[in-house]
Amino acid sequence: MGPRPAMHRLNSGTVGIDHGDVVMFSDFEDGGAMWRGEGPRQSRETVAFQTAYVKPPHVQVSISMWDISNSTNIRADVQAENITTDGFEIVFRTWADTQVARVRVAWTSFGELPNDDGWDLY
Repeated sequence: MGPRPAMHRLNSGTVGIDHGDVVMFSDFEDGGAMWRGEGPRQSRETVAFQTAYVKPPHVQVSISMWDISNSTNIRADVQAENITTDGFEIVFRTWADTQVARVRVAWTSFGELPNDDGWDLY
């Protein structure tokens, strides 16, 4: 196991936490690629934060609902990518012959918010 990344330190007294759920796809309804396809496949959804952070926040994603065929192996990977101060992308991936009907992903972000005291020195 490699070294752990440095702890994210917040320099502001104002910390924001945002969260939500995103339905990534419902491919069983129209025979889409996640349900009928094979090989590497992915789905991406862009999420916008309610308020912009000072720096890109920490984002945690997890599968909150999945509907997957039991006739094939269950293979899934979900990650937050392209994290900025304004939002990020949720990426769901599967591969081989896995049949995924639907997926919903929950997310939580937390980080520094702009200071609301009216001072902007930079």
